[in-house]
Amino acid sequence: MSQPTEPTATGGDTAIAVTPPPAHAALPEALLGQHAEMAAWRRDLHANPELCFEETRTAQLVAQRLESFGYEIHRGIGKTGVVGVLRNGTSTRSIGLRADMDALPIAEANLFGHRSIREGRMHACGHDGHTAMLLGAAKYLARTRRFDGIVNLIFQPAEEGLGGAVAMIEDGLFERFPCDTVFAMHNRPKLAVGRFAVRTGPAMAGGAFFDIHITGVGAHGARPETGVDALMVGAHIATALQMIVSRNVPPVETAVLSITQFHAGDAYNVIPQTAVLRGTVRAFRTDLMQRIETLMRRTIENVAQGLGAAASLDFRINFAPVVNDGEQADFAAAICTELVGADNVQRNPPLIMGSEDFSFMLNEVPGCYLNIGNGDVEGACEVHNPMYDFNDQALPLGAAFFVRTVEKKLAPVA
Repeated sequence: MSQPTEPTATGGDTAIAVTPPPAHAALPEALLGQHAEMAAWRRDLHANPELCFEETRTAQLVAQRLESFGYEIHRGIGKTGVVGVLRNGTSTRSIGLRADMDALPIAEANLFGHRSIREGRMHACGHDGHTAMLLGAAKYLARTRRFDGIVNLIFQPAEEGLGGAVAMIEDGLFERFPCDTVFAMHNRPKLAVGRFAVRTGPAMAGGAFFDIHITGVGAHGARPETGVDALMVGAHIATALQMIVSRNVPPVETAVLSITQFHAGDAYNVIPQTAVLRGTVRAFRTDLMQRIETLMRRTIENVAQGLGAAASLDFRINFAPVVNDGEQADFAAAICTELVGADNVQRNPPLIMGSEDFSFMLNEVPGCYLNIGNGDVEGACEVHNPMYDFNDQALPLGAAFFVRTVEKKLAPVA
């Protein structure tokens, strides 16, 4: 594999102009001085997206930068993950800061200079920005060293549903790099740059993917009485499943069961023998997710049997619910308040039905997952959209949160 070159901003320009963060933000001058450099890193990552567990170039670039800053480097944690360790002073107190690195299988529709050069792949969720923010904080921390303890920077692969957090944990992440607390953030479109959102307790839903395989008896389309129509069985199952949430989940709780795919048949005159349904379940409690799985299995098997077919369910919990530790959420909100003022910190915003596998790290270590504004101008694009782009204006703000978190958590003790 070729070595990554020093990034340029837009595929050839040697310098870029970046819009500064809002004037109300109280950011270190030295960190503001890194703004253009962070933007160049971010745009290089955006132009070179890599999918889950394929983040070899990204991981190499991250490791090279951290090493140049003076970090102890550990590669291949959870396949393509990287951990950088920085020690200062004599304390054994420790903190983990995490950024995700993977992109999505989306064809980018943007036309700017740093658009993806890899067909069908795109940083449509802002992980390029998250990585650049943590790298910016890493450089600042290595230069200033205003802390006493151990900083573990966790650059995670495969956040988008393929289990990158679990892979790192199973590789001994927290045994090899103990953390007293752990923090991460995600950009939020429709939230103004210069604002943060922090929630105590449950914040994002757990998520499961499922596959339903139905087997009937194929037949000629003109003689349906000779077969068992897997397509019609699937239709009945799809209808019956919609009663699980509405009739089994208390109205004061929140859950979603969505069938997003239905595949059956190949010809106009053939009644299909098989059908496949796929979809997702979201809820804010793991036990509720498990109850929904039990009810789905019962419904699927009984409806199929009643119609003369057979059916099976493959139900996979890909994300646990994100549950922020109360003390750490209050701490994170206080850091955000120092940076942008209380009026620009949204406490306990609405629950988010989307999922995030940082949840598995929070199951191991107390911490907090928060949101940073990506812009609320007209036309601001949601994540997972082919027109999305991370807002470089937010880079110093995110880096400053990570820096202040370290300096407060690991403040030297007199």
